Amino acid sequence: MPTSTASGQAPWVGGFDLPFGLPRELVEQLGWPTDWPALIRHYAALERPVIRDTFAAFCAARPVGGKFAHRRCDGPAGSSPSMKWVNPPVAYMLHAGVPRLLDAGVDLPGLHPGDPARVALEAYPGLLARELLGARSYKSDEAAKQTPERLIARKDLVDALLQGRSRLGLRLRARPALTDALVADASGDRLDATLCLLHSRRAGRSASAAATPPRPSGPARTVACPPRWSPRRSRSACCSAARRRRRPSAACTP
Repeated sequence: MPTSTASGQAPWVGGFDLPFGLPRELVEQLGWPTDWPALIRHYAALERPVIRDTFAAFCAARPVGGKFAHRRCDGPAGSSPSMKWVNPPVAYMLHAGVPRLLDAGVDLPGLHPGDPARVALEAYPGLLARELLGARSYKSDEAAKQTPERLIARKDLVDALLQGRSRLGLRLRARPALTDALVADASGDRLDATLCLLHSRRAGRSASAAATPPRPSGPARTVACPPRWSPRRSRSACCSAARRRRRPSAACTP
C-alpha cells in the first residue's frame, strides 16, 4: 500500500457502520439503475420523504413476515435490511453516507474502484458483538432501557476485546480512560466505532467468510485505538491504517 495518499495523508482502511447498497429485488422492482454508481447517484437525488413513501408502498404490497427485501449479506451478518427507514433508519444512513464516499473517490472493494490508499468497507459491529455476548443487549438510545444489565454487557464486551477473544484474532489496546468511556456510553456508539475499527483492521476477510470463525495461526495480535480517536468522538465510522483489505462478496451489491 502507498505510504501516503494524493493529499499527503497516511493511507487508511475504514470500517463504516452503514449499508453500502440496496437489495437487488427492491431495485429491480422499482426500475432503478442496477449499476452501483448509477444507483447511488439516483438514490442520493431522492428526498427522504420520497424514499420513505416508496419503501413503505413496496412493503405494503408484500405478505406479513416478508415485508422487507434483503441483501444476501444481511443474513450472515445479522444486519437490518438496508431499505429499513425506522429502528434503525439505515436507509437514511445509506442516503447520507455512501454518496459522500463515492464523491470522495475512495476505493470501495467489490463495488467501485477508487484511491487504493483510502479504502472504505461496510462493517458489522453487531456481528462481532453477538459472537462475544450472544443474545445479550449492550446498548440503547432510550434512557429507560439503559439498564444495569446492558452496562454489565458492555463491560464484558470490552473485556473480551482487550483479551482478544473474538474470531478476528486481534486484541484491543486502549488507555483506561478510553475503555471507561466505551463502557459508560450507554448508546453504544463509541463501542460500535471500536468494533468497526477491529473489523477494518482485520481487512482481507470476505463478507461471506465473516460468518465462519477463522483458524488463527498464532496468538491474537494487538490493535491500538488511534491516538486521535478521543472518547468524545461519536458515531461508528472509525477508520484505521491497515496493511490488508477485505473484499466484500458481490452478493452485497444490489
